[in-house]
Amino acid sequence: MAIWVDSPIWTFRGVKHAHMVSDSSYSELHDFAAKLGFGQRAFQGDHYDIPDYLIPVALSLGASPIGPRELVARLRASGLRLPRNRESTPASD
Repeated sequence: MAIWVDSPIWTFRGVKHAHMVSDSSYSELHDFAAKLGFGQRAFQGDHYDIPDYLIPVALSLGASPIGPRELVARLRASGLRLPRNRESTPASD
């Protein structure tokens, strides 16, 4: 069980963002995101977008850094990756 954060390469509203995922459950991810101040409305179906300035906080709370490709591979292996043509967004396990 782990929380993973990839590189902040996506820009939104002038701020670089990374992806934050769990390799075990959405519940674990939601609980961790809440520690960073995120509500579940910020959930993007299988990940949270995390601004670059919160990455050090996430790492200090136990998240692990990972490359973008490895993040997707772990998410797929966990069974938590949504297909690209998803019809609904899962809110929990």
